[in-house]
Amino acid sequence: MNFIRDMQNILRALVLFSAFAAPAVAQREIGTVDVASDNRSIPVRVSAGTPEMNALALQAFGSHGRYRLVASGFLFDIRFAPLGGGQVRVDVARGLDGASIVSQAVSGTSPRNALLAAADVAVARTNGLGLRGYFTSRIAFIGERTGRKEIYVSDLFFGEVRQITNDRAIALSPRWSPDGGRLLYTSFFRSGFPDIYEINLATNQRTTFVSFKGTNFGARFSPDGRQAAMVLTGEGESDIYVSNAQGRGVSRRTHSDWAKDSPVWSPDGSRLAFSMEPGPQIYVMPSAGGTPRRITSGISRFCSEPDWSRGNPEKIAFTMGVGRNFQIGVIDLASGQGGQVSKASFDADGPSWLPDGRHVVYTARTASTSRICILDTETGKSTPVSPSGFGSALEANVWSSR
Repeated sequence: MNFIRDMQNILRALVLFSAFAAPAVAQREIGTVDVASDNRSIPVRVSAGTPEMNALALQAFGSHGRYRLVASGFLFDIRFAPLGGGQVRVDVARGLDGASIVSQAVSGTSPRNALLAAADVAVARTNGLGLRGYFTSRIAFIGERTGRKEIYVSDLFFGEVRQITNDRAIALSPRWSPDGGRLLYTSFFRSGFPDIYEINLATNQRTTFVSFKGTNFGARFSPDGRQAAMVLTGEGESDIYVSNAQGRGVSRRTHSDWAKDSPVWSPDGSRLAFSMEPGPQIYVMPSAGGTPRRITSGISRFCSEPDWSRGNPEKIAFTMGVGRNFQIGVIDLASGQGGQVSKASFDADGPSWLPDGRHVVYTARTASTSRICILDTETGKSTPVSPSGFGSALEANVWSSR
């Protein structure tokens, strides 16, 4: 591949991953997108034993589209109390008669994590829809507070933030291993061209995962951790490839001249979804190889960055074009129906599912900044979780042990 083609693919990757801001929304503020409450939301009173715990509990339940925080007229009274030693007790009582629903001591890796784990217990016992809790999820994301795109990890509500890389280069698309111990990401770190690296979060040891001629980007582990899918351009146009867990034994899965991006595994590992031009549009194919099937017909002329829900394997979230801007879309594979689910006045892209199969984390953007938000795909409610004082934060990827 010649130098010009390489540079075209680098620019394409950067556009798809990190340049969605549109002038039409340049002056809009990134804040909470409220939706009208209805009888599908549950009124709850939430309180905790310390100011710090109380603020976190309110933030967590305030982000959940199934709940509505109230001071009176609540269906459930949810209370948290620190027990010391990384434990928190959660007590849930019915609002009408005060009858106890649950009283349980919950352990965590820290007092903060224990509070979030206890809140997940409360969600499981009160949501009425069989939803799993998502509050203990962790995220890996790109932060620009140093003036460079570096990788960070934190809990879902930007506690215990830790900077992982200090490459002073361009880092893109961090993706968790299934066990939460490693990240794959793309960086211009050494070669000046995109290569794929793996970093061990316990030791901070970085190894080159894939470095072939051309561009190497978009790597993601399979659900069992035994394989990784990625996009490589060394044999011509960008195509989907699969390797083993060490980045070896690379095998090509697609064969066409159309540019491809953002491969993601189905929860059972049997299929791959990805975006492909023209458009682009979202396609699904067997992970062992086969004919791609387009799944986003008639939704938008631009559909990219798919993410496959583990909580509801029939759902794929993606970035879709809406006029000159971008929003989050969801398609239901069982019915074939899909469309826009976010209702923001600003750009929204890069969804990553939370484990309940209802909420996603995504990047909200204006021309001047970006923030990470939680979106309820059922109602359109959106809540920022990255503080405005952190600076630009984007491309969050979710990990959950649950």
